[in-house]
Amino acid sequence: MKQQFAVIGIGRFGSSVAKSLHAFGYEVLAIDSNEQRVQNISTFVTQAVQADSTDEEALRTLGIDRFDVVVVAIGMNIQASILTSLILKDMGIPKLIVKAQNDLQAKVLSKIGADKVVFPERDMGNRVAHHLISPNVMDYVELSDGYSIVEMKAPPQMIGKSLKQLNIRAKYNCNVMAVKTNGVMNITPSADALIRVTDTLVIVGKNEHLLKFEKMFAR
Repeated sequence: MKQQFAVIGIGRFGSSVAKSLHAFGYEVLAIDSNEQRVQNISTFVTQAVQADSTDEEALRTLGIDRFDVVVVAIGMNIQASILTSLILKDMGIPKLIVKAQNDLQAKVLSKIGADKVVFPERDMGNRVAHHLISPNVMDYVELSDGYSIVEMKAPPQMIGKSLKQLNIRAKYNCNVMAVKTNGVMNITPSADALIRVTDTLVIVGKNEHLLKFEKMFAR
């Protein structure tokens, strides 16, 4: 069964995360207190609802406690962000991702149990979406013309196999640019070298091909 995502706060960052996740084929509930924002996002997500996220009863009515991942992307209202996060953790949300405005807010959010704190200027919405659907992805950088670079931990399915055996180019239309081992980057990895548990792969390809590749190894 696919993961279900909820995004609270549909500003520029939150809407980017919500749209990206939905484009990847996941069910997404978008929540915002602003009616216009809700209307604007409604055709890009599974469901969009106007609600006050600091109202615990409202969140329970929406069934948010049944979601696997909740992203709190509330803008400048730090108090609302923290209170919403507290409510969600108390509900037992399995994974809570929260946007922070500064390092102090990030520390508070971490202390109250946020599983991951992101900064808008450091984590574009599309990048966060890739992290959420594929736990092996460490970094994601968009290039021009629909191409991107993904840096990912070697998934269990690859350990002990060579690049030649994996045949990533033929199977997934992606290219392994480099292999990083214990922090040392090898930009000319041997096709016969075996992938180790400590390895990180740097892969380039079209966005659609990378997405299929990530989903395959997120299982």
